[in-house]
Amino acid sequence: MPVKRKTLSTAASKLNSGAKIVHDVFEPPVDTEKESRPTKKTKSSAAGTQKSNTNVIKQKSTGNKVETEDNEKDYGIDMKAEAENNASTNNNFGPTNTCMPATLSFQKKQEDTIKFASWNVSGLTAAMKKGFETYMDAEDADILCLQETKVKGPLEISSITDRYPHRWWAIGDKKGHGGVAVFSKLEPISVTFGVATHSDVEYTKSRVITLEFSDFYYVACYIPNSGTKLKNLAARMEWDIAMDKYLRQLDEKKPLIWAGDLNVAHTTIDLARPSTNSKTAGFTAEERADFEKFLNGGAQKFVDTWRHFHQETKGVYTYYSYRYNCRTKGIGWRLDYHVVSERLLDRIILSEIRSECYGASDHVPIVMILKA
Repeated sequence: MPVKRKTLSTAASKLNSGAKIVHDVFEPPVDTEKESRPTKKTKSSAAGTQKSNTNVIKQKSTGNKVETEDNEKDYGIDMKAEAENNASTNNNFGPTNTCMPATLSFQKKQEDTIKFASWNVSGLTAAMKKGFETYMDAEDADILCLQETKVKGPLEISSITDRYPHRWWAIGDKKGHGGVAVFSKLEPISVTFGVATHSDVEYTKSRVITLEFSDFYYVACYIPNSGTKLKNLAARMEWDIAMDKYLRQLDEKKPLIWAGDLNVAHTTIDLARPSTNSKTAGFTAEERADFEKFLNGGAQKFVDTWRHFHQETKGVYTYYSYRYNCRTKGIGWRLDYHVVSERLLDRIILSEIRSECYGASDHVPIVMILKA
């Protein structure tokens, strides 16, 4: 349901004004499981040592559709051979820590700017025990998007609710799997769930949340993985077509920011071992072509902001499998993005990968700053 309209400048001036809480949740209805979305046995998250003040509110029933398999399984397959063949390889371009730092500090953002952060947390409850709050406090983003929350219902966590008066949860198709959440200091004009151009809109509602502001859209997204042995590649291609159309329709109205785990390494410098992964989910010719087509294939152009600022930089990734010591060997993938409409580009001040923030998840956070 749309909330009260206000201009972005007004919203930005009231980041800490104690605005009313907007707490909206999408939970999928019970439906018949589809063969195109096979089940997967999930592993319990590893326990951490940091205390968490997580307090789960009453859980509601979710549907029994099942999402595609997660990155940990799909990307780990070819990484084993890579790790064995490159035992002495190390990532000289960034940290190789396997636990979150005990303390973090980032440069304070300028006034009249909006900071966006996105992180595939691979289970929010587990991440809370392994340093999530340390990052959230240090980054202090105005809008924080999470993917793979893996919660059964919305969480009431004081460190989140005290900072973000506006929160939206898209609960995964299967209890404790997938899911997207957006936390915001800014009150949007309206919020919608899902991709209206997809043939199965209900399925997409657990993966996409769109916030409309006065002069841009913010689209938080967790794109389906093509699966082990590419068994879900056809479904992924259908998703890409629908997502392309949806985003272009939004862009016709006002520019957009597309954030999240997009499950594609765009070019050969966006993963450590391109030569051995051409048939691996996230780096197939089909997935890469779809992403390239979206960025540059139409009259409406879009920009991968991190690559725009970092051009030919190699060895900086957002995902490292927990398996085979991939992090310490620098064997990773860049799967997480802030993509913007080209006409927003002159307002982008910064787009970075928080490479040091590894250990709470098998992904690291990304951050972008926009002039308000």
